[in-house]
Amino acid sequence: MPKLVYIETTIPSYLAAWPASDIKRAAKQQATHDWWNNQRKSFELCTSQVVLSEAAAGDADAAGRRMAFLDGLPLLEISARVDELAAAILASELLPPKALRDAAHIAVASVAEVDILLTWNCRHIANATIMRELSELIAAFGFQMPILCTPLELLGE
Repeated sequence: MPKLVYIETTIPSYLAAWPASDIKRAAKQQATHDWWNNQRKSFELCTSQVVLSEAAAGDADAAGRRMAFLDGLPLLEISARVDELAAAILASELLPPKALRDAAHIAVASVAEVDILLTWNCRHIANATIMRELSELIAAFGFQMPILCTPLELLGE
């Protein structure tokens, strides 16, 4: 059975970006393209309105390129439970107050019982220093936190 993967905003951002001259950013772009082109069909993908809103913001041309990668992906529900969990994540201070959308991504994916949340946001989402406490907080709400990882970790190499 394919695993359900939540596509967070950084994924279409890296897919749609012009090639980077910075070697680290270029490596992330390449890993994202490799996963998207070679591995994504092994998974069931989904996203949320939070991602669509973020991806649609900014330069119209860049937003259009980002949105094209999200076209047709099923949207997960933003319920009262999601809002409650996102607020609790912020209240825990595991994420800073400015990271409301990052808390929403984690909450949406957790409430929807997603297997994997795919992101390049390693500061607020795929951050090993907060994962245990974040997982315990989410479990206290009766949910299991998805695996929080980057495309590089899903390439299977």
